[in-house]
Formats: sequence, C-alpha cells, structure tokens
Amino acid sequence: MRNLNFHHLYYFWVVAKEGHLTRAARQLHVSQSALSSQIRQLQEQLGHELFSREGRSLRLTEFGHVVLKYAESIFTLGSELLSLTESGELQHLRQLRIGSVATLSRNFQENFLRPVIGESDVKLVIRSASLEELLDLLSIHKLDLILSNRAVVSDSSTTWRCQQIAEQRVCIVGPPGQAAKTFRFPQDLEHAKLLLPGPSSDIRSQFDGLLSQLGIEIDPFAEVDDMAMLRLLARDSGGLAVVPEVVVQDELESGRLETYWVLDTIVERFYAITAKRHFELLPLKTLLEKSQAGFKPLSSG
Repeated sequence: MRNLNFHHLYYFWVVAKEGHLTRAARQLHVSQSALSSQIRQLQEQLGHELFSREGRSLRLTEFGHVVLKYAESIFTLGSELLSLTESGELQHLRQLRIGSVATLSRNFQENFLRPVIGESDVKLVIRSASLEELLDLLSIHKLDLILSNRAVVSDSSTTWRCQQIAEQRVCIVGPPGQAAKTFRFPQDLEHAKLLLPGPSSDIRSQFDGLLSQLGIEIDPFAEVDDMAMLRLLARDSGGLAVVPEVVVQDELESGRLETYWVLDTIVERFYAITAKRHFELLPLKTLLEKSQAGFKPLSSG
C-alpha cells in the first residue's frame, strides 16, 4: 500500500495557490531547485503532470485541479483542528470569533450578538476588516462567522455558506420638528442637505436608481462609507441622512432624530457567512437559529 507524502502535497498546495515557483519557494523558505524536486517526486508518485508552464508562471493541469481540491480539503481540515485546539473548543470552552465588515452598522452587530452577550461561558472575539480580508481568515478557520451586508457565493476553491439573517428598511432621517412634518418627497430632495452612503454601497445604488426613475439630480453634502460616521453626521450636522433604521435606532427612540420618509423600495440586507466545518460550535448554532427565527422579510409584511 502506497503512502501519500503530505510534505510534498503541502508544497504542491502552496505552489498551486501562488502560481509561481519563485514566490512559493520564498514563502516556504526553501530553494527553488529543492521545491521543484519535491513537486517532481509528487508527480512521479501520482503518475500525472500537475503543472504546465506558461512563461514564468505555472498553470494547473486538469489532473492538477483534481489534486488541488483534495489538498484544499486536507489542509483546511488541518487548520480547523489547530483552530479548535487553540481556541479551547475541544475542551468545551465556548469561544466565538466574529468577523464584521468594517462599514457595518454597530447597532446591527449588537442586536445580532445579544443572545450570547453577557454569557459567562462564551468568550467573544470580534474583528473588523474588509470582506475580502475576513474571507481569507474564515477560509483557514481563524474566524467562525462573518457578518456582512454583501452576499458571497462559493466557487471551485471555497465552500462558503451565506444566509440572509435580517432585512432593514431604509429611511430619510433628520432633525426633529416641523420640518419633518412638512417634508415632501421627492420634491424637497433637490434643496436638502443630504448625507448619503458612499458610492460603493448597495443602499446608494438603490437610492441613485430611485432618483433616476424620478428624474431628480442631487448634489450630496456628504458621502460616507462608514455607518458609524453617517450616524454621527445625521445626529449632529442638521442634514438629512439616508440610512437603515437600525443605524439610528437609539436616536429615533430618544427623539434626537425623526423619520422624514420611509423609502419602501430600498432595503439593506444582512448576511451570515460561514465555512463548512466538521465540528459544530454551539454558540454559533444558537445565534444563527435565533436570527433565522426572528427574520421576517419586509416584503411579507
């Protein structure tokens, strides 16, 4: 019975991900000739070529793609095992590592995490970064869950599980008082001091589409990617902000802000992104089950 050399397979995995022998050798701290020798031995053992050369780059052969899928499963599972032992899950310590897209509403995050906040046997670790950075960490099991307002789809090298967990209506909010009661939509938009999400935001795309349908052009007073900053500006600038209600829920409840108009056709959707894993995390299961139980799409009333 032949035994697979996992050392050789790991070297192949790194080369396949880098697509370049020199870069892979530098990352692995070995010489390029030694790395070539290891790959050659793996090819001889498997009886197939794994790479074809295109200039200075390496391209996986059809068989190489098959081997890469196995390597991804093997080494991802190894990362999961190390992650569990480091976090104490195998000793029944309940640590939950959450990645949150940097621009996501802090109120939404707190609402989602409320079922485990304050639990004495659950340790929360929360990291904020771009979605792309967080997905890299999720792929090697350095995170258990990502909260995002953008959906993701799996491809040949990833097995993300992306489920919608909430849907928030978007409103125009501003200073309380008579102006809120007399506001006319859409007529008053052209002369309003408007605070909008940044151009890359899905909310902004929906709002721009609505304005285009209405034949209205505006010159925003401010465009803000970060929802926490948009919340502060909405509260302190005296302008009108286009935001999901959850972002300014405290200000609306306290009366510091008032709803001028509900944009019925615009919503912000929130997603929980996880990776396939072999060990069930009970706090994570609790959060997802409670979020799904409470999720009622706005369109259904």
